[in-house]
Amino acid sequence: MKEMIIATKNAGKANEFKTFLADYQIGAISLLDLDRDVDDIDETGITFEENAAIKVEHIANMMQRPVLADDSGIEIDALHGRPGVFSARYAGEPKDDQANVEKVLQELEGLEASERTARFVCVLAVAIPGEETIFKRGTCEGVIAFLQAGANGFGYDPIFVPSGYDRTMAQLSSDEKNGISHRKDAIIQLGEWLKNWKQMGGAYAGSTDYK
Repeated sequence: MKEMIIATKNAGKANEFKTFLADYQIGAISLLDLDRDVDDIDETGITFEENAAIKVEHIANMMQRPVLADDSGIEIDALHGRPGVFSARYAGEPKDDQANVEKVLQELEGLEASERTARFVCVLAVAIPGEETIFKRGTCEGVIAFLQAGANGFGYDPIFVPSGYDRTMAQLSSDEKNGISHRKDAIIQLGEWLKNWKQMGGAYAGSTDYK
């Protein structure tokens, strides 16, 4: 089975990608699964694409293996697209999901439901040493809830209600979330490339000697 490194130390995100890639019969390991430490990479880009490229190209060059990375976040229309690329550390350092959620709820206080539109964004980047980096973008539209609810998921899931639902992402089952998420949408956009890559032979066909 072909294998791809997922450039993340977020266990929840890694598990989502492992599930998605399994649909294409592609194995996946995250940075948490490696026997060697990988230092955090400064994400200095001003777009999701730039940040995804920084991560994926650095690790692909270091490991000399195919790597998939994403940069994702939430865009809130009433906040002119914020937090955007700063979603993970919106409330400052150190990264704190609960503090981020509370800051968003405070900033949207007093706004009606129709004024709380938002979307999750995921930009995927795939890098194979010596080849041009591939980018795909996925989204999930919805609104920001008035109160946080649910214990599943991570990040802004407890306050994001996807379009067509009356529950937050954190109240959905893993299967429900994976069926509609921005990461799923991005993987679908990448699907044809993944199918073609899986059928290719060559030096990257599932070697695990980088562990």
